[in-house]
Amino acid sequence: MADRKRARRLAPVKASSSRIDVAATTIAPHVRAVLAAIGEDPDREGLLKTPERVEKAFRFLTKGYQEDVRGLINSALFSVCYDEMVLVKDIEVFSLCEHHLLPFFGKAHVAYIPKNKVIGLSKIPRLVDAFARRLQVQERLTVQIANAIQDAIHPGGVGVVIEAQHLCMIMRGVEKQNSVAVTSCMLGAFREQHQTREEFLALVRKKHNGLV
Repeated sequence: MADRKRARRLAPVKASSSRIDVAATTIAPHVRAVLAAIGEDPDREGLLKTPERVEKAFRFLTKGYQEDVRGLINSALFSVCYDEMVLVKDIEVFSLCEHHLLPFFGKAHVAYIPKNKVIGLSKIPRLVDAFARRLQVQERLTVQIANAIQDAIHPGGVGVVIEAQHLCMIMRGVEKQNSVAVTSCMLGAFREQHQTREEFLALVRKKHNGLV
């Protein structure tokens, strides 16, 4: 039962029989309708190609739905005798808020304590992108990244922190231009051991010039 739940959590989102067939659906005509609905002229020179450009952009910004997260991680697992913290910090994050379809962006910091297996370093930013390139809320994105690593290699612990600015707060609503949302997910040693958690957070906060 637990294995089935993990599989469902990590599997790429696919169109079900009750959903519109994504591959056969075009976005551009709907963008054209939105342009007309806000009082614009979709036929003026500057907007003639806008519906197609928006469709192309949205396909790119939501390509994470087509990512096979398990395959991504499993393609770069290595047996290494190493049991100290592995941290990849300052991973650029770009996603779309599912409530307003406005971007949020910032940095992700991902750490884990391996047990016999490590993940190829380049796969961690790719894992972040696989979940970020979807309609998201920051809290869920943080948990999904941590759970994916936990389920893949069963490490001693996983820690994920995301710091992001949300255009739905900056451009509209409360209009607080300097607000930053910080979310975290701590599993295993990062949750249970104060020293491990503090070491992780201290490394995240540490600023440096050039290489450490």
